[in-house]
Amino acid sequence: VQLQASGGGLVQAGGSLRLSCAVSGRSFANYNMGWFRQAPGKEREFVAAISWTTGHIHYADSVKGRFTISRDTASNMLYLQMNSLKSEDTAVYYCAKGQGSSSAPEYDYWGQGTLVTVSS
Repeated sequence: VQLQASGGGLVQAGGSLRLSCAVSGRSFANYNMGWFRQAPGKEREFVAAISWTTGHIHYADSVKGRFTISRDTASNMLYLQMNSLKSEDTAVYYCAKGQGSSSAPEYDYWGQGTLVTVSS
């Protein structure tokens, strides 16, 4: 299984970015795909997750109403649309595949991370 995240960059506060994650490997049935982030000096935290099979979605409270997670099952792509970005959203963002929901240890496979920097 390989996950390749992309789309990070520098954006002003209030702006938008769209992260992508290309997923390859075995069956996705019964798996969740998630986005996590890790800011400098902080622990990795949950952002959003989506069931690959059912499309059920779960967001962290800090991003509800601003971020949208989606997946394209035909092309094996995961996305995170981030709007109304704030300086506190600055972090390295990781995509992950596993059978958990919001807990990082429940995810088995991780991408390399893509840096999002929001300037105030």
